[in-house]
Amino acid sequence: MSLVANPFLSDRSLKIRAKAIPWEGYQRAGLLGADDVQFVQRVAGARDKAESILDAVWLPFSADVTVTANSGWDAAQEGETYAALYIRLLNKLSRNDTLQFILVLLGDFIADRDERISLFFRQPDSPYPPLLKLLDSQDDFVRLKASAIASTILSYDPQPADQVVAKLLQHLSNLIRSPNEPEAQDVGTQCLESVLRVARARSMCWAPEGQEAKAPKVIEGLVQLLRSDPSPQMQYQLGFCFWLLTFDQTIAEQFNSHYNLIPLLLDLSKRAIKEKVIRVVVASFRNLVTKAPKQNLAAMLIAKVLPYVQTLQGRKFSDEEIKEDVDFLADELKKSFEGLTTYDEYKSELATGHLTWSPPHKNDDFWRDNAHKLTDKDREQLKVLVHLLVSSTEALTLAVAANDIAQFVKYHDNGKKAIEDLGAKARVMELMAHGDPDVKYQSLVATQRLMSHAWA
Repeated sequence: MSLVANPFLSDRSLKIRAKAIPWEGYQRAGLLGADDVQFVQRVAGARDKAESILDAVWLPFSADVTVTANSGWDAAQEGETYAALYIRLLNKLSRNDTLQFILVLLGDFIADRDERISLFFRQPDSPYPPLLKLLDSQDDFVRLKASAIASTILSYDPQPADQVVAKLLQHLSNLIRSPNEPEAQDVGTQCLESVLRVARARSMCWAPEGQEAKAPKVIEGLVQLLRSDPSPQMQYQLGFCFWLLTFDQTIAEQFNSHYNLIPLLLDLSKRAIKEKVIRVVVASFRNLVTKAPKQNLAAMLIAKVLPYVQTLQGRKFSDEEIKEDVDFLADELKKSFEGLTTYDEYKSELATGHLTWSPPHKNDDFWRDNAHKLTDKDREQLKVLVHLLVSSTEALTLAVAANDIAQFVKYHDNGKKAIEDLGAKARVMELMAHGDPDVKYQSLVATQRLMSHAWA
């Protein structure tokens, strides 16, 4: 796996490689042994030179080379030596320019060389403690380079410790939520592309109901970036992260209800310039339909995902997997949405937990025909509407819910009493003081209806 591709890190790495580090001085000070100095100096020059040395170390493992017992052992031993060396150097040395240099060497060692990463899991000393310590560095290069290396190593760890995953996730959530640091946001998002490949990392991003404060704000940060008109490359990185998250069953079930992500991802795909952005969004939708249809189909109906994927069916893609996912979605959504009435669509919108100004809300004919249905099955749908009015923090949802309360009271003979019985009257009146002008206006209209005589 490649390390993150970031211009800031690349430019600084070139300059750092050209610096002279006093390795012999560390030896004279007793911080490093003679062997440590000898090994680090072998790879401390230009990257091409270092790679030729490291490639020679790994050559006996090539499928095209006959490996003798001695040569295979020597190569393995030397690779292990470098893995152990870099951990030891990070643990022993603390000067900033030296740490920068070591991180550059370590990054070179593992970039696009998966077989070398596994060596770190066989060392007596873990690479995580020194790397995680550097996440708190005041030096931007050290902090971001350590983030990239730790994230890459973690993505190959078969059994990462929870405290390591938690520390890294918290750090990455801080990076992506740094609005004045575009380099940090870019590196943090790319690191999450690696870390979220780990199932344990995905589950730790999502706290159980009522314990959200204990989880790192990874999802919030990704949503924030998604709303910020990201660049085409950032669009892909964000889409990829959300796609990885949809592989977790719990996340797939709560994905849209918590963050209203289906409309956001749909908009991302519609605006996409790059085909790969469409690919990860469509693949995310397929995961959501497959893993949690009950929780996501309603939101896809309201967001008009079906008409969009039907337009995609008429496009040509270079990637066959996109066509397969598009056809799957079109078939599943069409099958699920066939025969739905306008009232079914309204119920589906209530079920998403997010309301918009879709046609039924302002349509008098709709309410004249359907207001009484909200009280069926012990006021089932009315209770859902009231719950949104009471619990939502979204101004748009609150405004639409207040409108619906007013419409229900207007067109239901006992609407005023039903609203009072459910305790919603006080909430409607409370929202007249809301900061959003539309919420305030719709609540005022609803309050007037509740205070007047029932409509006849």
